[in-house]
Amino acid sequence: MRKKSAASKVAYPAILAALAVALVYLASIVPTGSWGIVAAAGLLPAAAVISVGTKAGALCWAGASILALLVAPDKFCALLFTVLFGPYPIVKSLAEGPRKKLLEYAVKLAFFNAVLTVLYLTMTGAMLAALPQMLGGAVWLLYLVGNIVFLAYDHGSSRLIAVYIRRIDGAVH
Repeated sequence: MRKKSAASKVAYPAILAALAVALVYLASIVPTGSWGIVAAAGLLPAAAVISVGTKAGALCWAGASILALLVAPDKFCALLFTVLFGPYPIVKSLAEGPRKKLLEYAVKLAFFNAVLTVLYLTMTGAMLAALPQMLGGAVWLLYLVGNIVFLAYDHGSSRLIAVYIRRIDGAVH
């Protein structure tokens, strides 16, 4: 594996950030599946974390968040990326460091539930409008289903990250 140049350490996260902004913008204009597209955009900072490091992932997330908040027509999609899916790869990387499963899941779920609470308290109308009708009335059901879906997202992203490491990251270096 060859050493990365300083230019590639800046350019690669910047390209990933641009792709994340494009996905958040796309999520803002499609009629359905916007949360899924924003979740996919959250995988791009993960690629920066893996390929260049945690600081590069944080810069990818921060740059994409600022641009998405400026250009995306649907600000809720941009906010969802900014507070949940964008920073999650960094949280995931830090939580998985100690290799203690119970602590790992406690940190991940604490992060998710804190973000869900903030979104619910500040953006209730926008959030509930994007959810199925049955979840809108019962807050406990929102948290239950949200945690289950989040754990599925975490598992799926772990699998995609493994594929990225095996197939793409090795080819880039």
